[in-house]
Amino acid sequence: MHHVTAAVVIRSALFNIAFYLNFIVWLVASLPTLVMPRHAIIAVVKTWGRFNLWLLRVICGIDVEWRGLEKIPPGPLLVAAKHQSAWETFALLPLFADPTFILKRELMWIPLFGWFARKGRMIAVDRAAGKGALSPMRDAFRAALADGRQVVIFPEGTRRSPGAEPDYKLGIVFLYADAQVPCLPVALNSGLFWGRRGFLRFPGTVRVELLDPIPPGLNRRVFFKRLRDDIETATAALVAQGSRELNETAPAAGAAAVTAAAPPKSSGDHAR
Repeated sequence: MHHVTAAVVIRSALFNIAFYLNFIVWLVASLPTLVMPRHAIIAVVKTWGRFNLWLLRVICGIDVEWRGLEKIPPGPLLVAAKHQSAWETFALLPLFADPTFILKRELMWIPLFGWFARKGRMIAVDRAAGKGALSPMRDAFRAALADGRQVVIFPEGTRRSPGAEPDYKLGIVFLYADAQVPCLPVALNSGLFWGRRGFLRFPGTVRVELLDPIPPGLNRRVFFKRLRDDIETATAALVAQGSRELNETAPAAGAAAVTAAAPPKSSGDHAR
């Protein structure tokens, strides 16, 4: 567990207030982009992502280290990222030339936010529809790739705490087989500093590692195992490094050890 201090609580409260007020201000200020070309709102959300990283650094003492940025191939791309926190939903935006996220359909119903998501041509998925959601998602996915965009998906579908057993869904295999473009795996340890449902924000350095792109055309089972093993191995190493640093910086008196993620188990899952 983390060592919680008064400073952490106060800084977390200040950040949360600033984050949501800032979100509202950006929504209102971005209204003119609704009548502008799509690239205008994409530029805005990428700037918003950078601003949030600045707020985290200034208020909470949370920095970020990017590894492997040179591995991002140009042009259309499938990006499969580990999902531990809300952090990556904005932090990954500035990395790509023309990003679009695959997100749950309910987010499209949020006033203003849903309008901008549609304007930016984010890809909405109706989770309740089961396999029936695959066809419309595939059509939107193909259109995004045809426009040369980078499609970001969280293959586990929801946030997983650091060290939790991975739960990769087969939707990523469906998209990979259909896309015929490289898949870029992304590992990270954001959940150590911004918990999946927690209020507190702990100081430290979030590390994001972009791994070797997986070329198109692999057998589905081979791709699924490689993707999971690559992401989980790299994520476990990042979480272990972050955990050691948190332990080293915690006050000796009463500081509890942060549990490092265990190395991933050999994947026995098979794509169907």
